[in-house]
Amino acid sequence: MTNLIMTLNQQQGRCPEMPEDSPECISDSNCTAGEQSPRSNGIQTGKCVPVNSSTAVHTCEVLAWCPLENDVDLSHHPALLKDAEQFTVLIKNNIRYPKFNFTKRNILPHINGSYLKQCVFNRTTDPDCPIFRLGDIVREAGEDFQEIAVEGGVMGIQIKWDCDLDQSVSKCVPQYTFRRLDNKDVQNTVAPGYNFRFAKYYKGPGEVESRTLIKAYGIRFDVMVFGKAGKFDIIPTMINIGSGLALLGVATVLCDVIVLHILKKKTFYREKKYKYVEDYDLVGNSPACETP
Repeated sequence: MTNLIMTLNQQQGRCPEMPEDSPECISDSNCTAGEQSPRSNGIQTGKCVPVNSSTAVHTCEVLAWCPLENDVDLSHHPALLKDAEQFTVLIKNNIRYPKFNFTKRNILPHINGSYLKQCVFNRTTDPDCPIFRLGDIVREAGEDFQEIAVEGGVMGIQIKWDCDLDQSVSKCVPQYTFRRLDNKDVQNTVAPGYNFRFAKYYKGPGEVESRTLIKAYGIRFDVMVFGKAGKFDIIPTMINIGSGLALLGVATVLCDVIVLHILKKKTFYREKKYKYVEDYDLVGNSPACETP
């Protein structure tokens, strides 16, 4: 969580709907008791009431948690938890290739406890360290942490395992890449970033149930693991060689069929492929033999 909007001391009661969530009303006839729209914050009571004492704007009264949340625009203010850029996260990843009965994890054998306590991932100096600074992840994806922290976003951490199991197992190591997953479009600013709501409930004065509603903005990290492994095997190798040789034989026959029977110059090709000779030792009017 990097930013938030708090609505304090909410209690269940009656209050005017927010103007941006409901059209303005003129009289009670514009409000239908028991009606609730997908955008509203509660159920209408059937009354048209002023939004507050300092304005002439009226909206329909609703049964809801009051006061209602005022969803303000945060884009022009810095994030409340901007120092979260320095937070770190340890990622543990285990892989298994069942065909080769091979398993490995991203905490490599040469990483000991003392190294793990002080290392932070760096593509040049510490490429095998599984501890990542949040600011570095966002920076590697080509984004600005302070900008994305205001309204949140979704980052992808990609772990790639490409292993040649004919070589040393020590050469099978994870490769980390980072990218932003949510849509960042300056032309489309509807519902940007990533946020969620939750509430903390408590008993107020007179044992009245109350709550604090929090709309939290943050950066969600999705870890995506993919890769492939291979190992030499004589049986599929011989099968591939045999299949290749068989295809060569089929290709010769197929070419002969096309050239000698389908092409327009098939007579010319037939004359070049076959040579006609006469055997004078044959008796009578024996036909000439044809030899390739």
